[in-house]
Amino acid sequence: MDIVFSHYSVLLNECIDGLDIKPDGIYVDLTTGGGGHSYEIAKRLTDGGKHICLDRDDDALMAAKKRLAEFSDRVIFVKDNFRNLGSVLDNLGIDGVDGVIADLGVSSYQLDTAERGFSYNNDGYLDMRMNKSDALTAYDVVNTYSKERLKQIIFEYGEEKFAPRIANFIEDARQEKPIETTAELTEIIKSAIPQKARIDGPHPAKRTFQAIRIEVNGELDAIEPAITAATERLKVGGRLAVISFHSLEDRIVKKTIAGLVKGCTCPPDFPVCMCGKQPSLKLISRKPILPSERELEENPRSRSAKLRVAERV
Repeated sequence: MDIVFSHYSVLLNECIDGLDIKPDGIYVDLTTGGGGHSYEIAKRLTDGGKHICLDRDDDALMAAKKRLAEFSDRVIFVKDNFRNLGSVLDNLGIDGVDGVIADLGVSSYQLDTAERGFSYNNDGYLDMRMNKSDALTAYDVVNTYSKERLKQIIFEYGEEKFAPRIANFIEDARQEKPIETTAELTEIIKSAIPQKARIDGPHPAKRTFQAIRIEVNGELDAIEPAITAATERLKVGGRLAVISFHSLEDRIVKKTIAGLVKGCTCPPDFPVCMCGKQPSLKLISRKPILPSERELEENPRSRSAKLRVAERV
């Protein structure tokens, strides 16, 4: 199958600038997607440089291999979850790297391909797996999780205030028949949300679909281990660039990086440091970098993106 992987590379120039690429360096893209960020990294490398493209989506890797074919001498493709960065580098015999980038957003290809089941705008089977080899699907979450667990997921991962009503409506609907498609689920969510909220707010299904996708893919659980592993493998002066797209992601990214910048984990009332932990990172910019007005015009999906860049010390 010929994969047409359409994906606007968010904050592309800002990421490349933030990574401060060395021509003979070793770089890792934890979320390769269609290969937009990776292409710009690879083309800046000389024969001595290496770039590792990591993703758990077969379609993404297939598209990226095609896009980066001209750089086959310096690019390595690996299918894995980015939380396993340490073992990936061990298997490749790589001790240290000069830069790591992660774009935590779901790709436009995944959203726009109906059969992947990510989108409330395109009807397809309830899937939402980034790795199609994984067992858990959105169908399983929607049809087999308890009503209380569904409410918790939708409230916590979707930050949806109507989570109890949505969980109740899902419970009632699945008593009649299994909920099989994104269109069916979208209509159930719409019916659960009061009319005024449907008119004034974002798409009524947006937060619930986000919540189910996060649950299916264990997205939030992987962020802290991935950032920690990346930091451990960065050479002194190496850069880490992470793009987040919603408050739950950004909160974890910000907290994890802040802890690595601080180093010491002793209670504030300790007169001297007893843990001996030293800072691993320093911030390149104290505030997150946001998309330009031009980028927002070209790609409205960038509007919630935040880029945080740090350097190994």
